[in-house]
Amino acid sequence: MDNASFPRIHVERTLALIKPDAIKKSEEIEDIILRKGFSILQKRKLQMTPEQCSDFYTEHYGKLNFPSLTAYMSSGPVIALTLARDNAIAYWKSIIGPPKVTKTMECLRAKYGTSDLQNALHGSKSFHAAAREIKFMFPTTMIEPFPTKEETEEYLSRYVKQTLLHGLTELCKHKPLNPCVWLADWLIKNNPNGPQICDGVVEQAK
Repeated sequence: MDNASFPRIHVERTLALIKPDAIKKSEEIEDIILRKGFSILQKRKLQMTPEQCSDFYTEHYGKLNFPSLTAYMSSGPVIALTLARDNAIAYWKSIIGPPKVTKTMECLRAKYGTSDLQNALHGSKSFHAAAREIKFMFPTTMIEPFPTKEETEEYLSRYVKQTLLHGLTELCKHKPLNPCVWLADWLIKNNPNGPQICDGVVEQAK
């Protein structure tokens, strides 16, 4: 089995905001988020001041809709969520849809938004935007850098691949009724970093 057999997963975090016009549908929206494969790492309900909204949307400063945007976002509570999954930033953006939508579109902004301004949801545009926005909404958050693709592949190759391939080979031989449970049990029993039993004496693996 070569490297192509292993899916390359890049776990990301992104910020989602449920805006004032959609706050009454927050439970329904959070249920959709979970069903789409996201983990909700952090959640916070707050009401921002106009000054805080100006700071959060600083990239929109000078645009014609900036005063309306800050007034709207400070008009009621919002729910801030830190979401995580593979390719979280792009996937969340695809789910909520573009800033301007029509009701015929299949996206959350079309379903829950009421206008181009009151479009129900926010999503970070990029990795750097996500890091800034998560820190803005959750100031005590420690955002550790994600490992590079090369670091991830090296780690898996060194510590995981050989044992996992052995386990998968044994799984195919036995063909158990519940393969996930069987493989998990096999990996626990055959953990190369666990204690080894030699002649009844438990020795720590070197």
